[in-house]
Amino acid sequence: MTIKYDAQGLVPAIIQDATTSKVLMLGYMNAESYEKTVETNQVTFFSRSKQRLWTKGEESGNFLNVVSIKNDCDNDSLLIQVKPAGPTCHTGTDTCWAEENKSSYGFFSALEDVIAERVANKDTKKSYVASLFSKGINKVAQKVGEEAVETVIEAMDNNDELFLYESADLLFHYLMLLQAKGFTLKDIEAELKGRHK
Repeated sequence: MTIKYDAQGLVPAIIQDATTSKVLMLGYMNAESYEKTVETNQVTFFSRSKQRLWTKGEESGNFLNVVSIKNDCDNDSLLIQVKPAGPTCHTGTDTCWAEENKSSYGFFSALEDVIAERVANKDTKKSYVASLFSKGINKVAQKVGEEAVETVIEAMDNNDELFLYESADLLFHYLMLLQAKGFTLKDIEAELKGRHK
């Protein structure tokens, strides 16, 4: 791999969780730390403050186990995908930006959080979600069935707008059913990954 080190002999290395795609931290490598990383399969940086090599986790045990190393288009920065063995930041947080290192499905993850919040709040007068949950899992499951039938009907029609509308209803109610059963999209992802092997 060709790496263009800067005038100080360093290259920035972005560390990303290979499973969740969360960016965990940014560090710097010189040629020696890069070679040690490749050799040991554990991320080793060059510490600018200590002026020495340091393997992430050498004191805490929270190593960054390498999955892949990629160069950017200009060969002057690295993207290192890892499987972290614990929190990445020295403060004890999952990332150096104090974010939780969990799978994110974009807006769907936010929607899962909203559903959980409404269920916990139990304000059945203000929340459709809370109202449906208060009727029990059978009603939630029934609603998923109704939305599935409506989606199938619209799929056989030529109105794409209605098909998307019903598809959104189906997915929303399915997310509710998952939570009613104690699951999330992460569990579905794990099941599908298991089948993919």
